[in-house]
Amino acid sequence: MFRGLLEPLDAIVVGSGPNGLSAAIALAQWGFKVRLYEGKDHIGGGLHTLSSDDPGFLIDECSAVHPMGILSPFFQSLGLEEHGLTWCSGSSSVAHPLDDGPAVVLYRDIERTAERLGPDGVKWKALFSPLLARHKNLLLDLMAPFSAFPRDPIALLRFGLTGIRSAHAVARARFEGEPARALFAGLAGHSIMPLEHRLTASFALIFGMTAHIVDWPCARGGSRSIAQALASKFLSLGGAIITGERITNVDQLPPSRVLLLDVAPMGLSRLAGHHLPPSYERKLLAYNYGPGVFKVDYTLDGKIPWKDPDVHGASTVHLGGTHEEIAASEQDAWHGRAPEKPYLIVCQQSELDDTRAPSGKHTGYAYCHVPNGFTGDASGAIEAQIERFAPGFRDLVRTRHTTSPKAFENLNPNYVGGAVTGGAAILSQLFTRPVGLLNPYATPNPRIFLCSASTPPGGGVHGMCGYYAARSAARRLGLSVPRMNLGGPTPPPSLDTGEAVRCE
Repeated sequence: MFRGLLEPLDAIVVGSGPNGLSAAIALAQWGFKVRLYEGKDHIGGGLHTLSSDDPGFLIDECSAVHPMGILSPFFQSLGLEEHGLTWCSGSSSVAHPLDDGPAVVLYRDIERTAERLGPDGVKWKALFSPLLARHKNLLLDLMAPFSAFPRDPIALLRFGLTGIRSAHAVARARFEGEPARALFAGLAGHSIMPLEHRLTASFALIFGMTAHIVDWPCARGGSRSIAQALASKFLSLGGAIITGERITNVDQLPPSRVLLLDVAPMGLSRLAGHHLPPSYERKLLAYNYGPGVFKVDYTLDGKIPWKDPDVHGASTVHLGGTHEEIAASEQDAWHGRAPEKPYLIVCQQSELDDTRAPSGKHTGYAYCHVPNGFTGDASGAIEAQIERFAPGFRDLVRTRHTTSPKAFENLNPNYVGGAVTGGAAILSQLFTRPVGLLNPYATPNPRIFLCSASTPPGGGVHGMCGYYAARSAARRLGLSVPRMNLGGPTPPPSLDTGEAVRCE
């Protein structure tokens, strides 16, 4: 990974998360000489997979299931399958167990999903069907900066009229039964905000849409496979990657025409604050990161013993019971309290990908939202929630690996206080991510750009922040990049069948 070290540089990218890699790829595609620096000995940022202390098991340091990754317009344009990336999916995206009655299951088939929602099935279809009918351009618009002219203004307006509201209000107004309300609340919980806050409904709409487009997948061999494919693409374009060289000050870097930093606003201040106006730096330091994450990775002697066997086919399981319980958990985390009955996101990768565990064994993880910088231990509360819906779970546990908010920040400085999504998606930061500039990727210094998840469209493994930051930097380099036809967000042919694709 040391090609091109002696060539004059147009751009340097610091940080090899999905956005740093995407920014580097885009600039290299447009003919610029690009070098990428990564402080660790491996690339990927949160896209890292390790071998467990329990032999034969693979553990993803951060996320494992990537609906926005497979649907990313930029990723789809790169042909990452030719660079070794294989997506694995189950029979459904989300299962939401309930105490009484069967689990609610979010299938790709909206009709099949509606069957589990009783009378609210018709209302679920009425909410999502108009969005799905125009989803290609709608998702492109939702994953673009707010200054971009929308491809489908009507679809975006329809989305916005509901998405601007709180998930709590939409769930209560739209649905009568607990199954639909709980399913909607679980999707909205990915916002990591109180469900009473505005914009939380938009998360439920986006994640619900993606689940009806493609079964949420994981990458075969671990999330590192995504980073490795992106790096392979970048190197094939003549780019250079330097690992194991930690940049603590941009003055360490060799000359280049532009710098793109895949860092949090705090990191931008730390690396380049002396090259930025004090007023801008103060705004960076006032950025709201939101709650943190507490995660437990498990190696298991068997499948999680869910009460409802249909839960096994889902790549992701939302645990938290009712809509009201989930709302209370997210309120606690936001207001500095550790939830007693936390809303959990459980991922069961080995149900989809047999490289994750030895034959007959399984792996998976569960995480909950906790106050930013939380120093306690949430593992007991997490396991109690799993036992609630899967009695006998503890008896199957071989090993546990916990990651606290502080441990997340130690793994990746971008995860400030354990906040893994690049910052709170609150209304006050909707148009000012990270600060109030028309071009959110530029800084007052014409040479320095921000390309992290702290810019639009925000957190998630999709690379779109990096892509749009690269467009902004390319204009500074003298290349006017037209709005590219990145292709509609549809799954690759191997997953475009409506059937599960288990990697074996």
